Amino acid sequence: MKIAIGSDHCGYELKMKLLPYLEEKHEVIDHGCYSTDSVDFPDIAVKVCDDILSGRAERGIMFCSTGIGAAIACNKIAGIRAGVCHDIYSAHQCVEHDNVQVLAIGGDIVGYYVAKQLVDAFLGAEFLPDEEFRRRVRKLELMEAK
Repeated sequence: MKIAIGSDHCGYELKMKLLPYLEEKHEVIDHGCYSTDSVDFPDIAVKVCDDILSGRAERGIMFCSTGIGAAIACNKIAGIRAGVCHDIYSAHQCVEHDNVQVLAIGGDIVGYYVAKQLVDAFLGAEFLPDEEFRRRVRKLELMEAK
């Protein structure tokens, strides 16, 4: 799977710890940041989401201190659904039920081993074919179009 990743300075360390693990299994496009120097997560989120919307990546992962700011930034982009997930169930369920494309993780909230499990659950999940889930995602898309 092709994935786009990005972080701000607060998520940089966790992103860099996970990068070799991700590259073992996936083709990774890393949009930065590339150091602990201060950077604004919305700038990185736009790049990750552009890759998804253009088809250059199938999914995205954003890292910041809590995951919340990164998810908010991604959700401001039409056509993107992002979720903050710090538990395994939410990491796969958000894809299965809500067709989420971007996982947001808080580098100050979870450690390396939990983050690996979150990423595996998220990237291993598929949107379920049940009409109830597809109907709800269509309604989300209609809300976005208003």
